[in-house]
Amino acid sequence: MKDNLRTINEWTHKVFLFIAEIALAAMVIIVTITVILRYFFNTGLSWAEEVPLLLVSLFAFLACAMGVRDHTHMAVTVIYNRFSKGGPSQKALDILTDVCILLCGLFMLIIGGQRCIKMMSLPGKLPMTGLRTWWQFMPIPVAGFLMTFDSILFLTGVLNPHETLFTEPDVDYSEQILHMDKEGHIIAPKTVGEENQLGHNTKEEGDN
Repeated sequence: MKDNLRTINEWTHKVFLFIAEIALAAMVIIVTITVILRYFFNTGLSWAEEVPLLLVSLFAFLACAMGVRDHTHMAVTVIYNRFSKGGPSQKALDILTDVCILLCGLFMLIIGGQRCIKMMSLPGKLPMTGLRTWWQFMPIPVAGFLMTFDSILFLTGVLNPHETLFTEPDVDYSEQILHMDKEGHIIAPKTVGEENQLGHNTKEEGDN
């Protein structure tokens, strides 16, 4: 069951990552063409402002949501790293983080979805492209779905927070600073297993 959920999660992110890449590429191409037409040919495209705004909104919300999967968002870990690595305090803060993200994702999914459904019942259209106005709100519930999906899988242990899907694990320099020696040299942080073994050896030496 866990393997199936991980596979679904991986392919879901790959699909939305592809959509975000297409949106970013199309936005860059449209803006570039618009600049060339405006400054060299003294003309332009009537929809060249409206479409990039829709695309950047789509890209930004998807990128924000997918950043949850690999924990690429900025975080202040000064207090977090004061606790033992992999200990109960850090695990409690990890759970609190996932719960907060889950609540944020649910808010975006429910409120954003309700907003889109409400806009679908209205006849309004965007002036240049003629698209229905609810399209500009659609990235909100989509991003909320991704954030909710990831948070639930993290909270249930289906996903390992230390395993990344698209990026390399970031080096936490604040954690390394906390493990400096007296000369100021950064000591590589120990793994949870090494820390447990060190604590076990220290206890045996104390008993002896």
